[in-house]
Amino acid sequence: MTGAIENLSFSTDDGLGAWARMGLIVLQTDQTIEHEFAQIMGPEKDVALYAARIPNAMEVSPDTLRQMAIDLPQTAALLPPQFGFDVVGYACTSGATMIGEDRVDSLIREVHPGAKTTNPITASKAALAALGLKRIALVTPYPVDVTLKMQANLQAAGYETTAVATFGQSDDFTVARISADSILQAVKQIGARSDCEGVFVSCTSLRALQIIPQAEAALGKPVTSSNQALAWHMMRLSGLNAGPTNAGRLFATQLT
Repeated sequence: MTGAIENLSFSTDDGLGAWARMGLIVLQTDQTIEHEFAQIMGPEKDVALYAARIPNAMEVSPDTLRQMAIDLPQTAALLPPQFGFDVVGYACTSGATMIGEDRVDSLIREVHPGAKTTNPITASKAALAALGLKRIALVTPYPVDVTLKMQANLQAAGYETTAVATFGQSDDFTVARISADSILQAVKQIGARSDCEGVFVSCTSLRALQIIPQAEAALGKPVTSSNQALAWHMMRLSGLNAGPTNAGRLFATQLT
């Protein structure tokens, strides 16, 4: 016979994320962003990051990207509203471009009305503004039709894409396997042009974060990437004004 079970007293506090709670909607096929976010946000104390994965096709096309709008509210709901998120990010640059940034915002806000929202294309434009860039080179892994839509989005926001280059891949699994050295060489090649002030590397699956300091040193220009810009924007929207010292010039800037 066991003894009586003793009731324990306890107190509660604010839990994890006392400074900021962030939600991240990650593509089912993404192999990169959580690793890079951990490098950026790992040292931040009292910051909690929670992720949910959204269904998506391995093939990247305008139609498959727009399809994600159907699942956005349900996936956002997997991030419990009771957590009281400061910001929720939808981690797909091309998806936000195809669905529309305003629609992405409204779909997330159906579940998290009190949270700020962002996505990599919105974040990249905020990053370019903070860096004072207007004439940029664009590097993507996407098929040409998706790349052209992204170029048009940036141009509509007032950013001149003086050069555009793509790895031309529609398979997201392949994109995540593009080597960091290949990304570095592409950035150095296109960023060397005298008519661009900086480089934006689009796609959350590309492993670009690790090459940013080396690329900036080689070019003497700012280099931003989808994951870097999204992490920076989510931190700034949450009121975090610091950041790592080894993840590019962007983290020395504030929102404008």
